[in-house]
Amino acid sequence: MNLKPLRVAAAAALSCLAQAAHAQGVATDTQLLERVIVSGPRSASLTAAAGGAKYSVSAQQLAVEKNLFNPEDALESAPGTTVRKRYIGDRNAVLGGRSFGTLQPSRALVFVDGYLISNFLGRFDAPRWNVLSPESLARVDLLQGPFSALLPGNSMGSTIVVTQARPERLTLAGRLLGARQRFSQYGQSDDFDAHQLSLSHGNRLDGGLWYQLDANRQTSRSQPMQWATVSANAAGQFPAVSGATTAVQGIVYDLDPKGLQRAVFGANGGAIDDSTQHTLNLRGGVSLPAGLDLSGMLALWHNDSETRNRSFLRDATGASVWSGKVSDGTNSFNILPSAFAISRRQESHRQWGATLKSRPVEGLSASLVLSGYRIADDANRVSSTPEPQALQGGSGTVTRRDGTGWSTAELQAVWQGAEHALSAGLHRNGYTLHNTVSPLADWRAGEAAPNQRYDGRTAITSLYAQDRWQFHADASLTLGWRAERWTTTEGRQLGGGSSVLYPKRSLQGQSPKAVLRWNLDDSWQTRVSLGRGVRFPNVEELYNGTVTATSQTLADPNLRAERSDAVEWAFEGQWDERRLRLALFSDDVRDAILRQSTQDPSVCKTSANGASSYTCVQNVDRVRTEGIELAGGWQPLPGLSLDASFNYTLRSKVTANRNDPAMVGQWWLRVPRTRASVQASYRLGDSTLAASWRHQGRAYNDPYNQDVNPNVYGGVSSLNQLDLRATHKLSGHLTGALGINNVTDRAAYQAHPYPGRTLFAELRFTL
Repeated sequence: MNLKPLRVAAAAALSCLAQAAHAQGVATDTQLLERVIVSGPRSASLTAAAGGAKYSVSAQQLAVEKNLFNPEDALESAPGTTVRKRYIGDRNAVLGGRSFGTLQPSRALVFVDGYLISNFLGRFDAPRWNVLSPESLARVDLLQGPFSALLPGNSMGSTIVVTQARPERLTLAGRLLGARQRFSQYGQSDDFDAHQLSLSHGNRLDGGLWYQLDANRQTSRSQPMQWATVSANAAGQFPAVSGATTAVQGIVYDLDPKGLQRAVFGANGGAIDDSTQHTLNLRGGVSLPAGLDLSGMLALWHNDSETRNRSFLRDATGASVWSGKVSDGTNSFNILPSAFAISRRQESHRQWGATLKSRPVEGLSASLVLSGYRIADDANRVSSTPEPQALQGGSGTVTRRDGTGWSTAELQAVWQGAEHALSAGLHRNGYTLHNTVSPLADWRAGEAAPNQRYDGRTAITSLYAQDRWQFHADASLTLGWRAERWTTTEGRQLGGGSSVLYPKRSLQGQSPKAVLRWNLDDSWQTRVSLGRGVRFPNVEELYNGTVTATSQTLADPNLRAERSDAVEWAFEGQWDERRLRLALFSDDVRDAILRQSTQDPSVCKTSANGASSYTCVQNVDRVRTEGIELAGGWQPLPGLSLDASFNYTLRSKVTANRNDPAMVGQWWLRVPRTRASVQASYRLGDSTLAASWRHQGRAYNDPYNQDVNPNVYGGVSSLNQLDLRATHKLSGHLTGALGINNVTDRAAYQAHPYPGRTLFAELRFTL
């Protein structure tokens, strides 16, 4: 079917997930419950969402089906979703969706108990999963598309709603978890370990007061993330090097993603990350007089990390070579001193949130949600010299982001009548970014006046209304509208001895929504969802102009907002122990914001050179995506559960781009044509065996689709991964588990390599 995305959508979606509503501060207890089809467990807590609840998974499922080390692991099997988690403990685990790749992570919203943890400030915009302990998860829900007026424009891609556990009685629990990965690349093999200890305690008192405290400590060591490389030109010639060279052995040759010959010198750029992370999460609530409920959360996260490198090169004496002009007798190369630079980072973050809700009175309820996230301290120290010299000191830089963060406020009212459920609200969020780079005589310690900085603020104020009208016993229509005003102020760049101040800018967005639902019979439902989402530029995209010893970032202060007009037509069936969902989707995005990283400066249209990576941002006039999604589940036998999903993208291509016409007709970056998952579990007495398989087709990492060799470092390869897990209840209080991820040890890349075969051992106790 040729789906024609709307140019102007009509008006808003079915009531959101109950949790998603809470994520926006909505008092949804009185909203009508709807039947939904999900590829996880069914729950009465779910309401019909904007376009349907695509995935829902509970803590009980995660405990027996997933080798869950970090919270984002819960989304591994979610339909139409990519989680770019490069290694255990990765702080940049960004998301991709049905029509957007991991280079556009700002199209994904993530909430925890109603509090925004989406980080639209850093280079990769990874959600702040770190404020969560894996033991705190009660359930994770996913919805896709801009079909609810209750959600901001960043929901144009995906919205993740994480619900944390609340105690009903005195609880005490803990988990000890260890993992070992075997990773091999370029003839090098090694083991990389990770360990985690989680503790939780909670209670609900007679007076209605409840509290929950979760603590987590994690240490991890990553496999190499990147390598120092030089690619030849189409004629097979490497860049010319003049002057005396050092004879070396150990240079490895392969083909790069474009099929060009490539020389590899070693794991570089802080390739191996050793980190120790601590998370403390305290939350609680109480019932107040006058029909009010008050709850809140405070989370603290601290990280200490250090990166190292590995050179493949050896001179005639067998000593490692880290920089300079080298030759293997066939080719000569010039390795910059910064190529094998190392770094150390210390950072402390805090998240807080408070929610005040009224219980329904004659169908009317209201809520107020406030939250904030702040980087209290963040010092990233990077050497300018290669590893052996840098360990003894020497010049470098320190990058600081102290005071960076965001805040949100949401005021909302809901009225529930016999045929109507009306929601209206006022939302505001503000993001502040401070980023300074200071040169240091000794990179390991000290401070200095910055010679580079970029700062800025953005704020969005939104008014919205949504009405769900049950006009027939088997049919409802939800209409809504969201009006948003975006401003950016205090934009500033300092670099090269000059400072640039940017004027205040304002943009506006209007987002109509409409969803029609019809129960065809007792088992089948169809739903047509239409909606527009407007995603405004973030501070980093506007003002980041940082240059380091190894990288250069190019921002655009005149970026336009990207606008998505989306359509979904879904059929959902549920009968006995089976459920099925078929959806046709279309997404038409104007002025798509694309940020990409490359080792080729020409891609970013800069004449600068000398860096090992370049990051740039631009508007792309129009990108259109259409596809099919199939998800379902079955319990054929007692104790046996099967869940599966399949996504096929008919097309995801650039259809117009005046700034770069060569991109027209090319496949959109990092959106694979196929995605699939199968999850099976079998419970027998006190034991459960589980297996999961994930597939993603190859995707493009080059805007001109010239990466014809994707199954190498730097490419976006296909992924076919089989994971196994076995759990056994050892006693009334103890449960043990063993697991393997990537059983076949198949290599895969999302530019960086994914982990090799990884073994897990876990011991969990509850009292």
